[in-house]
Amino acid sequence: MSDLANQKRMAAAILKCGVNRVWFDPERQTDIEDAISRSDLRTLIEEGAIRAHAVKGNSRGRARARMAQRSYGHRKGPGRRKGAAGARASSKRTWIGKIRAQRRALRDMRGEGRIERSLYRVMYRRASGGQFRSVAHLEAQVEIAAGRMR
Repeated sequence: MSDLANQKRMAAAILKCGVNRVWFDPERQTDIEDAISRSDLRTLIEEGAIRAHAVKGNSRGRARARMAQRSYGHRKGPGRRKGAAGARASSKRTWIGKIRAQRRALRDMRGEGRIERSLYRVMYRRASGGQFRSVAHLEAQVEIAAGRMR
């Protein structure tokens, strides 16, 4: 077996890839040995005797699986956490999510006729003041207040 390092180097330059990606057809070895110019190598490339292996990438399959698990709460325990709670989900973002949900719930209750406008306004102000932990807490307080008003 002869040394094909020169042919491999020139083929890599023609194919615009690294030397390790160049593939020579073992059946056409004698033709490749005889190819000493770039034009000879180009001809062999066109014939398929020389080609470049595909670029190897890093599989994202495991990363996708991990993200799917995280989406339903796995891999999020205390041993995984680096930042403080406020760094992982800022208190402002948490507040925005909570107050929007409460205001939406109040609007729905007013629209359905479960609460009057006056009670809506009172509860809206209380929600803005941070009196309710959640929508469920808000609804419980609305039931109590609505019972008092009757």
